[in-house]
Amino acid sequence: MGRAHEVRAASMAATAAKKTKLYSFYGKEIYQAAKTGGPDPDANLSLRAIINKAKKDQVPSHVINNAIDKVKNGAGEDYKELQFEGFGPGGSTLIVKCLTDNTNRTISQVRPAFTKAKSKLGAEGSVSYLYNVKAVVQFKGLSEEDALDALIENAVDAEDITTLEDGSVKIVGEPTDYNNIKLAIQSKLPDVDFDVDEIQTTPTETVELEGADMELFERLMNLLNDAEDVDQVYHNVANYDDGSEEE
Repeated sequence: MGRAHEVRAASMAATAAKKTKLYSFYGKEIYQAAKTGGPDPDANLSLRAIINKAKKDQVPSHVINNAIDKVKNGAGEDYKELQFEGFGPGGSTLIVKCLTDNTNRTISQVRPAFTKAKSKLGAEGSVSYLYNVKAVVQFKGLSEEDALDALIENAVDAEDITTLEDGSVKIVGEPTDYNNIKLAIQSKLPDVDFDVDEIQTTPTETVELEGADMELFERLMNLLNDAEDVDQVYHNVANYDDGSEEE
């Protein structure tokens, strides 16, 4: 079958692994949201938002329904958010976020990943101060002026509101105002479909890696992405290609 078949098989395996990871991530997020605020999406804004995101990411309905059914059936799972901060090669930094039901297991996955890539974990706060964490929503259907009116009428603060080239409006605010921003927009546009609806973590400065440093960083990212409990990895390496555009 030759090299082409091997490359194809490896690509298919990688895609399947990414899908499994994605489904696991949303399954935990949906379960936790339903457990915290109730399993009815119409009465639980956070749950509804996560379900909408999952559907946009083409998560099958059975994954969504199974997570909600666990709550309805009284499942006793309890997930905890963990954040690890670390230093990679060549001045790179990373924030690793996990949602887990077993802290020891998660640590046993994350720590060796850094060690094997000649990188090191830092203390809490050692890296996060180098990143901005903001609530970002983007949508169409309202003018910038109407969106601003909605925020004012609902006494919601926003750091920035911009009309983009495609006519959509982008609002940036503090993470604590995340749900309030969405509720304010929904008060004017009940059927709004948010194109972007998330808490974004972005570095204040970036680095570019080459040679051995890039090889080590790629190894670190691969190990973290393969870890079952790792949900999100944020970093400051501008020229790292995660391969997401190939799918």
